[in-house]
Amino acid sequence: MKYVRNTNWYLAAVVMAVVILTIGCRADRKSVKGRKMVKLETAKGSIVIEVNETAAPVTVANFLRYVEEDFYDGVIFHRVIPGFMIQTGGFTPDMKQKTTHEPIVNEAANGLKNTRGTIAMARTSNPNSATSQFFINQVDNHYLDYIEGKNPGYAVFGKVVEGMDVVETIAQVKTATNGLHQNVPVQPVIIKSAKVTSGK
Repeated sequence: MKYVRNTNWYLAAVVMAVVILTIGCRADRKSVKGRKMVKLETAKGSIVIEVNETAAPVTVANFLRYVEEDFYDGVIFHRVIPGFMIQTGGFTPDMKQKTTHEPIVNEAANGLKNTRGTIAMARTSNPNSATSQFFINQVDNHYLDYIEGKNPGYAVFGKVVEGMDVVETIAQVKTATNGLHQNVPVQPVIIKSAKVTSGK
């Protein structure tokens, strides 16, 4: 009987663990519902990005505006540096720069960091000059983070939730100098489409 009682206790514990895990999984699914995801269909595969409207409302609204206008369809990853990041959002395969909306305010002080897999806005030396171009951090790039009074930083507004393998593949393509632009893929890596896939 003692053996039977111990076995029953063990089975009860297993059942309870399964219940807890199931509830946890359901909670995770519920928490994901409503978040906005953007899927980039590239020549190398799909990249799914989860944007963070809470931390970067202006930046996300700007990004989604370009997505909804199909602005990113047909642009290339025009700056690729392995061990650093891959950049896109502004040039066609013939390296013609697209016309954009007005620049936005820099939200780099939102607490989000330029860690591996995060997506951030590209800009000039003017902190408030970002328009349509963005980059995906291939590694942790903390020197791009905001530091009050010292570094205006680069505004992170989301993260890759699927397709980091695609990011890695793009980061390894052969590059060369094209006119005034360095680190341009020799064979264009095109974004075929960019679409909001959830959280509408």
